[in-house]
Amino acid sequence: MTRSLRWKGAAFTVPFQLGFAFLYLLPIGYAVHQSLFVEQRSGLGLGGSTTEFAGLDNYTRGLTDSAFTTSILRVVLFACVQIPVMLFVSLVLALLLDAVTSRVAGRFRILLLVPYMIPGVVAAIVWINLYSPEVGPLTPIGELLGFDWNFFEPSMVWPSIGNLLTWHGIGYNMVIIYAALQGVPRELFEAARLDGASEIRIARSVKIPYVRGALVLTGLLSVIQMLQIFNEPALFRNVTPQTVSDSFTPIMIIYNQAFNAGNYHYAAALSVLLALILGLASFLFYRFTSKEAD
Repeated sequence: MTRSLRWKGAAFTVPFQLGFAFLYLLPIGYAVHQSLFVEQRSGLGLGGSTTEFAGLDNYTRGLTDSAFTTSILRVVLFACVQIPVMLFVSLVLALLLDAVTSRVAGRFRILLLVPYMIPGVVAAIVWINLYSPEVGPLTPIGELLGFDWNFFEPSMVWPSIGNLLTWHGIGYNMVIIYAALQGVPRELFEAARLDGASEIRIARSVKIPYVRGALVLTGLLSVIQMLQIFNEPALFRNVTPQTVSDSFTPIMIIYNQAFNAGNYHYAAALSVLLALILGLASFLFYRFTSKEAD
C-alpha cells in the first residue's frame, strides 16, 4: 500500500516532468548538439554548404572571442553596482512598510508593485521617451536646475539603464523581503524596545539578520536576470546606435550570431557557455552570501 501511494503521489508530478523535459531538457540538449558542428561553405560562400563535426572548436572560439568576453565583463561590472543599489532600496522600502500598520502597508505595497506589473519592453520604451531630449521632461528639468545631461551619451547609458532596471525591480524584491519580515517574531521587537533599542537599531540588529535568506534569494535572481539582459540595451541601441553596439551584452551577441549572421552553431556554443557562466556565478554568489543556521 505504501508503494502504491508513492506511485500515486509521483503521478501528480508527471505534467511538470513532461513540461520540464520538453521545455528545458530537450532545448538544452539540442543546443549542445548544435554547438558541436560547424557549417562549411564552398565557392567563396556562393556554393552549397555542408555541416561538419567540429568538436569543441566553437567553444574555443567563444572563449577567445574578445567581444563576447568583454560583454560579459561589462555586464558583471554593471551588476556589481546596480544589484546592491536595487536591493538596498528594496530593503529600505520593506523596512518602512513593516514599520507602519498593515492597512497602510497594503496600499503602498500595491503602489510599489505597479512598475513590476508593467512589461519590461513597455517600461524601457516609457523611460527612453522620458530620457529623450526632444520629447522627454527630464532634460528641461535638468536645464532649470543647471544640469546639462544627456542620458544617451556613453558615460550615461549604463546609469540610465540601471535607473530603469531599479525602478522596474524594486517592487518585486520589496515584496519578497517584506514577506520575510512578516515572519520575524514580534516579541523580539518588544524585548528590544524594553532594552532601550531605537527603531533603527531594531532594524539593523533584529530585522535585517532575519531576512538574510530573502536578500540572498533576491540577489541570486537578480544575478541570473542581469547576465541575460537584452531588452533594455536593444531598445537603447535603436536610439543611440553609436553608443550601444550590437555586442553590448552577451545575449545581444548570441542574437546577432543566430538571426543576423545565420551562424546557429556558434550561437548555440555561446548560449551553452553563457549558461555555464550563469551557473557558476549563481553558485559563487550563493556560496559567499549564504551560511548555515547556527
